[in-house]
Amino acid sequence: MLTYFVTFLASLCLSYLLITLFSRVFTKFDILDNPKKYWKKRSPIPYSMWVIFFLSFFVLSFFFVDYSYKLFLIWIFWAAITLMSFADDMLSLSAKTRLLLQIIIGAVIGITSIKIGYVSNIFWGVINLETWSFMLFDMKEVFIIPLIFTIIWYVFVFNALNWSDGIQGNTSGLSMICFFVIFLLWVKLYLTDSYLGWRENAEFIMQMSIILVWVLLPFVYFDYREKILMWDSGTMFLWFMLATLAIISGWKIATVLAVFGIYAVDAVYVIARRIWKWKNPMGGDFTHLHHRLQDIGFSRDQILVLVFSLSFFFGVTALFLDRTGKIIVFVIIALFVIFLSYIWERVKKISFKK
Repeated sequence: MLTYFVTFLASLCLSYLLITLFSRVFTKFDILDNPKKYWKKRSPIPYSMWVIFFLSFFVLSFFFVDYSYKLFLIWIFWAAITLMSFADDMLSLSAKTRLLLQIIIGAVIGITSIKIGYVSNIFWGVINLETWSFMLFDMKEVFIIPLIFTIIWYVFVFNALNWSDGIQGNTSGLSMICFFVIFLLWVKLYLTDSYLGWRENAEFIMQMSIILVWVLLPFVYFDYREKILMWDSGTMFLWFMLATLAIISGWKIATVLAVFGIYAVDAVYVIARRIWKWKNPMGGDFTHLHHRLQDIGFSRDQILVLVFSLSFFFGVTALFLDRTGKIIVFVIIALFVIFLSYIWERVKKISFKK
């Protein structure tokens, strides 16, 4: 308990200190955004504040998380993904190039020990995915289906949650809720399972997730007040950590999906809608969930309250549900998104007639 309290204080203080420091440095050197580009009327604010995550996570995980092969892999992939995302921010890579990079990232991660090795089915069984394999350079056995599932998982999470970054405070707040639910999940498992290996994994996940929660808390405050911008590099870091923790959490993907299920379902809806209209499914537009809510008449604060409250409710509920219960949760989420989309389409038709 004392360790988590010290982690809480260190994470909170370091995050606030770095935000304050880099905000002043970036302002002094004019590393500011262009609000007119996004039709904003506010003054320019510091962007590229993803550096807060980059520094905070490494320092805090180095001191407060027990070193392991998993932590080393996370450091390596996290650094590579952050740097690639930064290059994307600077060069504005095409959607196809970004998708290719995401596939490569998922493939490289899947070839390591971080992969989806099995899935649970609705009939209370477990499907082992480690069946067909091939030897990579005659040194490592690579299982084909887990590799494919891992690539799909990372690409889906990267895009589904990246599309939440349309209003300030949404992505950082939703991320904090996700990591907090993961922490609660493993507190529950730690208290109910006495298997030593399971408890060691629980301690690792709890240490990682609680660092991310408290690092994000000050960031959410400044992000919501539109004082800073994380940029896409920060978004990619957060969702890499979320996708990875879901896998090494014993493949508790259903529980994690319940938290950001609204945007997961929304991603499927947006992609299907674009394909139906013969548009690039990975392209950009203004048809994401928060855009549709704004068109209906929701304010930014109302959207954030709705998304955060539902995400937290679905996430905490999923902690105590069996597989059937989680399926019901996903059905409710899907119906909710479909209902909002129906209202949005009706509003568009009425506005067009006027």
